[in-house]
Amino acid sequence: MSAPVLMVLGTASSVGKSTLVTALCRIAARRGVRVAPFKAQNMSNNAAVTADGGEIARGIAVQAAARIEPTVRMNPVLIKPEGQRRSQIVVEGRPWQTLDAQDYWQRKELLALP
Repeated sequence: MSAPVLMVLGTASSVGKSTLVTALCRIAARRGVRVAPFKAQNMSNNAAVTADGGEIARGIAVQAAARIEPTVRMNPVLIKPEGQRRSQIVVEGRPWQTLDAQDYWQRKELLALP
């Protein structure tokens, strides 16, 4: 059974997408709509820990606070910058590898999750 879906897109960082989605999740939840934020890949050093000990982006965790428990399924790939062109890759809440940008793009097909 399919459900209505709303996608919020943007072409730049720090333009308010996460804030807008947080507000939309809260409004929908207050109206009785079941909501679940999802961001397949997120780059952020601001992480939150889920109930099962996994790590997701804090923005997703705040959005999930619209009356549901945050899970790693809401943010399966978290990219945590460590320096110039180098990031730790967190997959399904657990550290996977630390890669430079070129290595990440060459290996990202390994991240295709079921």
